[in-house]
Amino acid sequence: MSQVLVSTKYQVVIPKDVRRQLEIHPGQKMSCIAINRAIHLVPVKPMSQSRGIAKGISLVGYREKKDRM
Repeated sequence: MSQVLVSTKYQVVIPKDVRRQLEIHPGQKMSCIAINRAIHLVPVKPMSQSRGIAKGISLVGYREKKDRM
């Protein structure tokens, strides 16, 4: 586990091994989420990378539009 130091301007540097593992690049946007006293930084991916994410999903058992409220 890597540790970081918070600067006087509340900035942190993401360790090199983590940047390589998550393929984080300079200028990339990140979502910052606080959950149970932990900070999660999640890389924001462009929508084009989400193409085909639901490929092969089964729609059996889902309600029809007429059944929705």
